[in-house]
Amino acid sequence: MRKMSVVAFAMTTAVMTGSAFAQTELRIGMRDDPGSLDPATNATFVGRVSLQSICDKLVDIDADGNLQPMLAESWQWSEDGKEVTLSLRQGVVFHDGTPFDAEAVKFNLERYLTLEGSRRRAEISTIDKVDVLDDHTVKLTLEAPSVSLLTQFTDRAGMMISPTAYGATTPEEFANRPVCAGPYTLAEYRPQQQVVLEKFPQHWRADQYSFDKVIYSAIPDSNVRLLNLRSGELDLAENVAPNDIPSLEGDSNFKVAVGDQPAFEMIQFNLKGPGANPDVANNVAVREAFSLGIDREAINQVVFGGRYTTGNQPFPPSSMWYNPEFPVPARDVEAAKAKLAEAGLDKVDIDLMISTSPERQAVAEMMQAMLSEVGINLNIQPTEFVSMRQRASSGDFQAYVIGSSGRVDPDLNISLTFECGTANNVGGYCSEELDSLLAKGRATADPEARKPIYADAIKVIMKDMPGIYLYNQRAAYAMTSKLEGFQPFPDGIIRLEGVKLAE
Repeated sequence: MRKMSVVAFAMTTAVMTGSAFAQTELRIGMRDDPGSLDPATNATFVGRVSLQSICDKLVDIDADGNLQPMLAESWQWSEDGKEVTLSLRQGVVFHDGTPFDAEAVKFNLERYLTLEGSRRRAEISTIDKVDVLDDHTVKLTLEAPSVSLLTQFTDRAGMMISPTAYGATTPEEFANRPVCAGPYTLAEYRPQQQVVLEKFPQHWRADQYSFDKVIYSAIPDSNVRLLNLRSGELDLAENVAPNDIPSLEGDSNFKVAVGDQPAFEMIQFNLKGPGANPDVANNVAVREAFSLGIDREAINQVVFGGRYTTGNQPFPPSSMWYNPEFPVPARDVEAAKAKLAEAGLDKVDIDLMISTSPERQAVAEMMQAMLSEVGINLNIQPTEFVSMRQRASSGDFQAYVIGSSGRVDPDLNISLTFECGTANNVGGYCSEELDSLLAKGRATADPEARKPIYADAIKVIMKDMPGIYLYNQRAAYAMTSKLEGFQPFPDGIIRLEGVKLAE
């Protein structure tokens, strides 16, 4: 029923908007609903995409993954790496007219660090103090050196909201109507349906954004997203199923863009939450049996047409951060059974929570069939995405499949998931050894010196196996052939600067 209502809603929107807005409106099909639109509490990839156009950040990345100035025009590190001074862009205003300045940066960073329920706290917890040096200069004093801090500022931890607007409403209301300093303002948010944005004429780069209106539609089924694109109700669709790419590439009405990124799909196990399965949580051998009982390459070929990378780490095998001591394991049924026996079991039931996307359900069904030969009965629980994340955050799960678009700094591909106490560490895994390595990696600037540190971090993860990595994705977008200037970025986030529809 949801699929039909989403299609009907998209068709209605297409009729209402019509040709009068054809050149000033961009319609984008997204995989899920964004959830909270407060950068402090948002927990979804789709939320990151929507917020990218609403909330400018202190720092951004370019198409090659290099840090680029945004609201911070430049930065200067102290010799000991424990202070960074940001020089801020002048002449920027928030959507409500409030000037962007150093006090606004101080307000935002302190809010992220102190707000109850903030998912950014752990991401920037190394910040000890924020000092305003003048109207356009801020100094951050850190508890320990962190070369990954600026990369955190390229995501929600660097998004700036208007202190004035936040103080004039409740946190709940603000989460549905954020006021930031990005190129678009939020005109309307219909949960599970649409996010509608309108261009902000006073933006400091307004001339680089072509569309007067941008509509993000939540369409969880990739088949339905593709149908909407082919029928002209969407201009751009993200998260295109790999098996759909060949037909699109052969159609002159459409273009496909595929980007490489440090993305990964994994299974997180609940090790300490109220919904944990003791057989799984208390026996690493059971989790090892799970890993040995699945055929990652078969999943990649059957579900994704071989277009993803078979992987078993948070970095693809081609990455400089991949640890070759732990290659992708081949499926080994007998070894998997032996691991169950090591745990004193000959069979085990595991509930696996997944989103409702067809691809993830296909992956789960393949794993279910494979694991049945090992002695693992996988109970698949399809769950709407936002509800799935809420259940995971409350510890109400045994295992669940989750993906990450990846980050350009290696630390963030591990720490955001498995460092003690981070918001996405829903399984409750905590290792002093891993945390110590991550802290050492953050304090080390030279990439070659960082490599052995993250190799050791992978060793800890392989030993404790709090989660199982399945494959490394590649971001794929399909669009009308009239769309010009679009390019993928390493974080998978859609950026609309320079994008336009041809006449």
